[in-house]
Amino acid sequence: MKKPFLFFGIYLLFLSNIFSQVRLARLFSDHMVLQRQKPIPVWGWATADEKVSVSLANQNIETTADKSGKWQVNFLPMEAGGPFLLEAKANSGSAKATDVLLGEVWIASGQSNMEWSVAASNNFNTEKKNANFNQIREFYVDHEVLMTPQKDLKEGEWKTASESTIGSFSAVAYFFAKDVYQKIKVPIGIINSSWGGSQVEGWISKEGMLSSQELKKYAETMPDNWLEADARIDKNLRKNIFNNANFNPTEEFESNYTKANYDFSKWKYGGSAIGSWDWKGIWAFRGKGFMAIDFDVTSAETAQKSVLNLGIQDSFNEIYVNGKKIYEGILSGKRKIPIPENTFVTGTNKMVIKFGKMVDPAWYGMGIDGIDEDLFVAFDKTKVEFGSNWKLMPSFVEKHNYEHSCNNVGTTIYNGMIAPLIPYGIRGALWYQGESNAGRAYQYRQTFPLLINDWRKKWNDDFSFYFVQLSSYGDTQNSNEGSSWAELREAQAMTLSLPKTGMAVTTDIGNPKDIHPTNKQDVGIRLASIALKQDYDLDLIAGSPIFQSVKYKKGYAILTFKNVGTGLIIKDKYGYLKGFEAAGKDKIFYHCKAEIIDGQVHVYFPKKEKPIAVRMGWSDATEDPNLFNSANYPVSPFRTDNWKGLTEGVKFE
Repeated sequence: MKKPFLFFGIYLLFLSNIFSQVRLARLFSDHMVLQRQKPIPVWGWATADEKVSVSLANQNIETTADKSGKWQVNFLPMEAGGPFLLEAKANSGSAKATDVLLGEVWIASGQSNMEWSVAASNNFNTEKKNANFNQIREFYVDHEVLMTPQKDLKEGEWKTASESTIGSFSAVAYFFAKDVYQKIKVPIGIINSSWGGSQVEGWISKEGMLSSQELKKYAETMPDNWLEADARIDKNLRKNIFNNANFNPTEEFESNYTKANYDFSKWKYGGSAIGSWDWKGIWAFRGKGFMAIDFDVTSAETAQKSVLNLGIQDSFNEIYVNGKKIYEGILSGKRKIPIPENTFVTGTNKMVIKFGKMVDPAWYGMGIDGIDEDLFVAFDKTKVEFGSNWKLMPSFVEKHNYEHSCNNVGTTIYNGMIAPLIPYGIRGALWYQGESNAGRAYQYRQTFPLLINDWRKKWNDDFSFYFVQLSSYGDTQNSNEGSSWAELREAQAMTLSLPKTGMAVTTDIGNPKDIHPTNKQDVGIRLASIALKQDYDLDLIAGSPIFQSVKYKKGYAILTFKNVGTGLIIKDKYGYLKGFEAAGKDKIFYHCKAEIIDGQVHVYFPKKEKPIAVRMGWSDATEDPNLFNSANYPVSPFRTDNWKGLTEGVKFE
């Protein structure tokens, strides 16, 4: 009778040995790059209180695992070189990483423009053919949001740059690494921890938030579990849509949505039909919902057969026109639905579409994919385009849930994607983010520096931190209308007051019609120029001119700039400056003539009186400015005033 218990005890001991066997943290794996010229922390796990011997090159350190089984050693700084073997040995077993290089390590983080791959960037086929850089390596950190800081990553591996691998590398980080490597000839390691659409608050630790007056209240009251987090999002969504957080629609209430003459004008404004609902104010909702639009049809068109074109939405759809169901089913690809004559009425028609979340790709959630031009009704010789006044309404009656994604709860990206990296040795961080914070641009003056200081404190290292200023995208407003993106760029420029920071200005290489400009080569090279100058002591002009001071005269203003290289230049075939505005005491801005005189910029106020404010490039899509330094870097958009903008007072909640 004792034998089964004996075998069971041996089995438990066997399992214990498996799970307590010595191992390295996930980052310490084959092909990794370790930071040269700094102490080299290496850590992992073994049996509690077990002695562990760790070796790297000609160094060997013995340590003892703590009560939780964690151990850590710190090797003395080493110069660039390799390949080496990293090995940890204990009675419970051994773990090793091969092909280890010593060089320069950079964390690449932010949102989609940092995550954007080489494969989706300009000239990929050419880049792929020339990508055999065995000494450039990348470790991709999987997306993970968690309520508590994690000790290790669940997945991940180092990949060397080659024709078969670089397609998945962060484009900005790869082109940065490529330029730096070609200049200093030491291995470059990139830890790519980025997430498209993420807000800066998700990347800051709870301790960092608690240290900030801007975010302290949020940190003190933030949810500590997903059930509570989901409930908060649900209440906020109901409050946003119904102006009542506790309103609970019934089946009878929602059945009215598809009826003729139902007034959906108070639904959530969605603008264009194209795009995930996550970015239309219905964050992380996963279930079913309704989209509605009014459109006009002529009497001649009503008598014709037509084809309804509705973009890509591959869940089960129901389509209603003027209260009548005209289609139900599933269509993949661009939906083209034949419509019989006399379906529409002369004048205004109301169309309501009910659907669920996208099947492929599943991450898309609710919404329609494609382009605006995919949505119209085609008649014999005419077509009616639906425009950009779509209204949205999630179904609260149908079963639904909330995706646990990057922006549900602050700090959760830090917990899952940054905490497990600390204290891996790095030279610095590269950052491309801000699009998702443009609506809170004024607060970004506090939250962005907070992130930098928070990471430096966690690493106990004042490492270099270089970032990309927002490019040109969206509308071309003037200063009288205001621009949240201009305010975000301003907040980024103000962050240069922190030591060991640098900013790559990219307004001249963006795409006003695409939030993801595909010229990532120049972005990476501009970041690299800053690192080459500030970290690697190369004698070059790095970074853009920054507004420094202004003097106001009757009828004009004189502007001076720093970091101009050998001088300011006009990068335009016509040879005159563009993009300047000025205002007088009435605070109304006028477009102005400007010219370079003796290394300064003179801006002429058309009202012939003394101006009191000058702005340049104050727009979401700042295409006009053509003022550069001698190294062909554009002047960062700026303003000389501090008047209240669009985003002052908007807070993270």
